Amino acid sequence: MNREITVIGLGSGDLDQLPFGIYKLLKQEKPLFLRTREHPVVLELIDEGLVFESFDDTYEKHEDFAGVYEEITQFLLNKAEKESITYAVPGHPLVAERTVQLLLEWAPKKDIEIHIQGGQSFLDALFTALKVDPIEGFQLLDGTSLKRDEIQIFQHVIIGQVYDPFVASNIKLTLMEKYPHDYEVWLVTAAGSKREKIRKLPLYELDHGITLDNLTSLYVPPIVEQEQAYKEFSTLRQIIADLRGPNGCPWDLKQTHLSLKKYLIEEAYELLAAIDQDDIGNMIEELGDVLLQIMLHAQIGEDEGMFSIEDVLESISRKMVRRHPHVFGDVDVRNAEEVTANWEKIKAMEKDRDDSILAETAKGLPALIKAYKYQKKAGKLGFDWGEAQEAWEKVKEEMQELEIEMAKVNKQEQMKELGDLLFAVVNVARLLNIHPEEALESTNEKFARRFTYIEEKVRESGKGFEAYTLEQLDQFWDEAKEKE
Repeated sequence: MNREITVIGLGSGDLDQLPFGIYKLLKQEKPLFLRTREHPVVLELIDEGLVFESFDDTYEKHEDFAGVYEEITQFLLNKAEKESITYAVPGHPLVAERTVQLLLEWAPKKDIEIHIQGGQSFLDALFTALKVDPIEGFQLLDGTSLKRDEIQIFQHVIIGQVYDPFVASNIKLTLMEKYPHDYEVWLVTAAGSKREKIRKLPLYELDHGITLDNLTSLYVPPIVEQEQAYKEFSTLRQIIADLRGPNGCPWDLKQTHLSLKKYLIEEAYELLAAIDQDDIGNMIEELGDVLLQIMLHAQIGEDEGMFSIEDVLESISRKMVRRHPHVFGDVDVRNAEEVTANWEKIKAMEKDRDDSILAETAKGLPALIKAYKYQKKAGKLGFDWGEAQEAWEKVKEEMQELEIEMAKVNKQEQMKELGDLLFAVVNVARLLNIHPEEALESTNEKFARRFTYIEEKVRESGKGFEAYTLEQLDQFWDEAKEKE
């Protein structure tokens, strides 16, 4: 007994465009199954007495397409185990037709043969209707599972399955993350048939009371203006490459990894200030400035033939996957503490076991942060105070030693004792679960606020600072303190 399924495509137009060979297959004696009867060819063949069974009712039984396609596939395979059948789908069987892909995957396991018998793809009619040459580069995407990062805005983009307002709304919201809200797009329905309809509209109107059906596709033309592509990572990369190119900026051209170091530190601290102020607009700007520094370093690396931004991306991607086996592997964790412990174990395995645990602390860190990190790492090995109160006793001891040295004239010893005192204070902050950098920055902001008040009072008096004693200035300070 033959165990086979002949899959044919109904094309994208009406009966006049249907190849004669496909027409004969539709009219033969084999049992005929249609994924959907909602197609111009089917409506015309019904008048000729075509006998078939469709799966339109199956769509009503499931909440998602995956369930629909799975049921259709299993039904067809079960039928084919008893007799040869014909299965007809819109367009071409191998273009945007998930049920055919499932049949090709499962049929060999049941010893069933699949024969694909052509059919015109809707793409042919679509490109003709839009007068677009696909050789320029195009994407065909599924509107029911559209993902922002899959969209290539510099290519022609065809989105299928735009059959109702809900799908259209999701497509619109996804596209507006990449394109301007008023970007012009085209809705194409029944391309190549007598019912062909093309509507040009701004993107934001995509779901505004427009009639859609299962023959509707969306065409999004490629972006050609750089300003409309500012959200693209590739655009930023090209801008940086141009800045350091032959006709670029003289300042950017002369920069090196060493010369840029100070700017990275400055931008990082400006970002921290924006975070402390909870200023979202400024955070966006400052994050951009930090990213600019990364891109400049990567471009210098590429110019020198040493590394590129892709190497940076690969490195961090590999690290994140490797250090998160509880997300990307089969490791189980119960809480954030176990995540941190696991992270440290993996880090330790990555490093040279002969190196000091302190060696991986960046040498370029500011001294305050480096002290905090040194103490934190040593504490994980048990070299630590039991609690903050014990560390505070060390602070008092260091204060006494500094006081003794202050009575002398040896600056070197004074600097050493002052360093010991600061280091001890950092220990107290850490054991109180307070980051010393954040604590000091908070005091910096408080000082700036109060000193600005003093400046305002002096300015209002019409006098200069030299006209005030320290006691008088302290009174202004106390006023500012009371206002807080």
